[in-house]
Amino acid sequence: MDLTSLRAVLFDIDGTLIDSNYLHVESFMQAFDEVGVEMSTWRVHRAIGLDSSRLMEELLGDRADEVGDEVKEAHSRLYRELWPRLRRFDGARELLETLHGRGIRVVLATSAPEDELEELLRVLDCDDVIHATTNGDDVETAKPEPDILGVALERAGVAADEALMVGDARWDAVAAGRAGVRMVGVRSGGISEGELRDAGALEVHDDVAALLRSLS
Repeated sequence: MDLTSLRAVLFDIDGTLIDSNYLHVESFMQAFDEVGVEMSTWRVHRAIGLDSSRLMEELLGDRADEVGDEVKEAHSRLYRELWPRLRRFDGARELLETLHGRGIRVVLATSAPEDELEELLRVLDCDDVIHATTNGDDVETAKPEPDILGVALERAGVAADEALMVGDARWDAVAAGRAGVRMVGVRSGGISEGELRDAGALEVHDDVAALLRSLS
């Protein structure tokens, strides 16, 4: 990856820097069980990273208005119980430190709730190299809408063509494209290289450790 023209890198967190996607899947599956909805694990996994309301519509269809809020509340509660299992991906801290050391602003562009972001930051343990963060309070609609990236760019103080997005989901690539930001994908969230490229990723690496090795 060429850093020549970059002034900021905007990072998704879940599935990109922190190994959390499958914990989200696990807690959503338990939440669906609690409300008596049969759901397939693969469908949940493929929706991870979507705006929460869009995720409920994707998975529940016509029943989203009926039980969507109940599922979201149960998921939040159950996911908190899994926080002790959150782990930082190998290479995550080293990548952020490397970018910071080269004068590139690191921004965490996530729509996670504020309390969840605090836990993710604790696990990431990289506050000293992070320029700014976003959270769910900053926008009304999350990815694939580009709003959260607009906030991230503003906090980085850079234009879209001076930034790069790193994420693990199709929704990251779509949001980046809508924001006019280049996007590099990682497979650590469980989405294939082909799907990430089809959604707009310019490069795809196995994980952030592989991305770090590719820096020029």
